[in-house]
Amino acid sequence: MVDSQVLQEPGDQSQWCVVAYWEEKTRVGRLYSVQEPSLDIFYDLPQGNGFCLGQLNSDNKSQLVQKVRSKIGYGIQLTKEVDGVWVYNRSSYPIFIKSATLDNPDSRTLLVHKVFPGFSIKAFDYEKAYSLQRPNDHEFMQQPWTGFTVQISFVKGWGQCYTRQFISSCPCWLEVIFNNR
Repeated sequence: MVDSQVLQEPGDQSQWCVVAYWEEKTRVGRLYSVQEPSLDIFYDLPQGNGFCLGQLNSDNKSQLVQKVRSKIGYGIQLTKEVDGVWVYNRSSYPIFIKSATLDNPDSRTLLVHKVFPGFSIKAFDYEKAYSLQRPNDHEFMQQPWTGFTVQISFVKGWGQCYTRQFISSCPCWLEVIFNNR
């Protein structure tokens, strides 16, 4: 990973999002800052360009983590487009996504959406996210907000329909934090 691609300053506005890679409850590697309109996140490609998870040193020796890591393959592509951020599943296995802008704003719990190989989903909608904010709350605007965060797990899902209730129980997952200013 090139240092210019790693989030250096919390106030840096040049990136539109940062990505954190997790294995279960442990973040692996540094935050990956994204300035380009799209980012490929993959396990290992001979000529890949983007965020290569296979190059990250992991202390997790769990067989399940190792097995899921190897299945990430071509992974995903995050693309910032006019109508929001799309996630394209380039892997041979499903991915699972949770985002405040995918669900009904009055919902008490957010659903986890399964995206099959070869399919895409608009994982984040800026307009909808801004409408979910409380516009006059100055303190609120200064804090990170989960409405500007998307969680993505590889191969294994979580939530009401799965044995894993929390994403931190998933072997390999991403946290994508969007710049809300």
